[in-house]
Amino acid sequence: MAVTKEQKASIVKKFGASEKDTGDIKVQIALLTEKINQLTNHCKVHPKDAGSRRGLISMVGHRRSLLKYYRRTDIEGYRTILKDLNLRK
Repeated sequence: MAVTKEQKASIVKKFGASEKDTGDIKVQIALLTEKINQLTNHCKVHPKDAGSRRGLISMVGHRRSLLKYYRRTDIEGYRTILKDLNLRK
């Protein structure tokens, strides 16, 4: 259910400046999106898992705040990451 090392490494390589650039906002948003997608599928299979649903809502809120910050600081990068991750806005 969690993001594996290989998945995380590929996401960091795709969105980061280097392989160790995990603090970049694009990488953080992409990793959160991957976790959210996996947790969404889990919640569809297990609808009574309230703890996972609470974590999912928390992650969505955190991603939203990161996206708001990114929109304020770099609008073109914001539009690019929305397009790359297939997010609606």
